[in-house]
Amino acid sequence: MSKEYYEIVQSKLKEIIKNQNKKIITISNLFYKTYKNDGLVYLFGTGHSHMLAEDGHFRAGGFAPICPILSTNIMLHESATLSSKIERTEGVATQILNKYDITSKDILVIFSNSGVNQVPIESALFAKQVNCKVVGIFSLNYSKVAPLSKYGKRLSELSDIYIDNYGPPGDALVEITKGIKVSAFSTIAGSFILNSIIAETAKLAKNDDPFPFYISSNMPKSKEHNEMLLKKYRARNPHL
Repeated sequence: MSKEYYEIVQSKLKEIIKNQNKKIITISNLFYKTYKNDGLVYLFGTGHSHMLAEDGHFRAGGFAPICPILSTNIMLHESATLSSKIERTEGVATQILNKYDITSKDILVIFSNSGVNQVPIESALFAKQVNCKVVGIFSLNYSKVAPLSKYGKRLSELSDIYIDNYGPPGDALVEITKGIKVSAFSTIAGSFILNSIIAETAKLAKNDDPFPFYISSNMPKSKEHNEMLLKKYRARNPHL
């Protein structure tokens, strides 16, 4: 069974690279341009997609201008059922995003596997209001069959550029019996896409001083390097 999951995941990651690589390069250029213009890259997701916002935040090899959008009520650790309800509730995204100083110099990356839920769609509309670029990362096939929110929009319609994560409707990959599947894909896909963008961005920034990527605290001279980056971004990233 583990081999079956591995093989499906491998196949889908190959699909992403084959069909979405040009977009990954384009977005990496947007990331780099945003950094050079002193903007931030905000990462946002609800439910399990929330983990992807944390995945880009202050970690070894991570891009320093990244700021996650973190809010307890759209996470799963206190109440998974309440979180699921909240991500379909009107006004929640606006309340959360108003806590951050998002401007036209920034990028908002929205992870939403179905690409249709109320909060992710509302967050894209919020970004549009402040002329912030929107990058969507979701399953195009899932978004075609999932029920729309009150806005009647899909993330594909509201993104300046989006990447298809090639996940199936329902997210799970391994079929146990007819119509019953287990073992989700969207977290692996989202992290793979995000870190692929980060790797390409780093190539553009390789000669910058300081190099705008964090080094593991267990590596030599990491403290001095990371402190330079923290000094630059601590005032604007409330989670540092």
